[in-house]
Amino acid sequence: MPTTSPSPARTLARAERAAIADLAPTLGADAPTLCGDWTVKDLVVHLLMRERSPLAQAAGFVPPLSGLARRAERRWARADLPLLADQLRRPVLSWAAVPPLDRLANTVELFVHHEDLRRAQPGWTPRDLGDAAEDELWRMLRPIAMVTTRKVGAPVVAVDARSGRRATVRRGEGPAVVTGRPSELALLLLGRDEVDGVEVTGPDLAVRRLRIADLGL
Repeated sequence: MPTTSPSPARTLARAERAAIADLAPTLGADAPTLCGDWTVKDLVVHLLMRERSPLAQAAGFVPPLSGLARRAERRWARADLPLLADQLRRPVLSWAAVPPLDRLANTVELFVHHEDLRRAQPGWTPRDLGDAAEDELWRMLRPIAMVTTRKVGAPVVAVDARSGRRATVRRGEGPAVVTGRPSELALLLLGRDEVDGVEVTGPDLAVRRLRIADLGL
C-alpha cells in the first residue's frame, strides 16, 4: 500500500481527506476497517454525516435525535461508494470547507480513519509522514487524548520518540508512559491496536489499566 507522505502544499487534513476518497473505492464498499464491524462504506458515511448532518451525529449524546440519525444514515447509504467518496473529497457544503476549522476539527479524525482503512488490509506498512505532519499531530494529540483516556483510571504521559518532548495526558504519580511517533501515539490513544513502534512503560497497574481501557471519543 502507498507509504508516501502528504504534499506540503496541502494541510494534513486535506491530504488525508483526499487519500480516503482515493482509497475507499479501490478497497470496495464491503471491505473491513479497524472500526469494529464497520465496512469501508460505513466509515465514509460516518464522515459525511459528521460534516453534513451534525444534528444526526449528536444523536449519540442526545437520544431524542436518534430517529434523525437513522434517517440521515439511510439517506447517505443509498448512494454508491464512488459518489460518497467524491462528496467527501469536496466539503463545499459544510463547515469543513473552511480550512482553519477543517484543520482543527478534522486533522486527527481523518488521519486515524485513513489508517483504519489501510491497516485493516493485509500487508499494510506504516507511512513516513514527514516531520511537519508529525508535528501537527503532536500539537493536537493532548486535548484529544485527554478525552479518549478518561476511563483509564491511571496517569498517562505521551512522549514523542523523535525529540523526547513529553505531554501529560492524565496527571498523577506513576504514569503509564507511551513513547512513539505522534502519528502512532494518536492511533494508540484513540483505541487502535495496529500500531508500529510504540512502547508502553511504567508501573504494571498503570500499564494494564491503559491497555484494557475503552479508548474512544
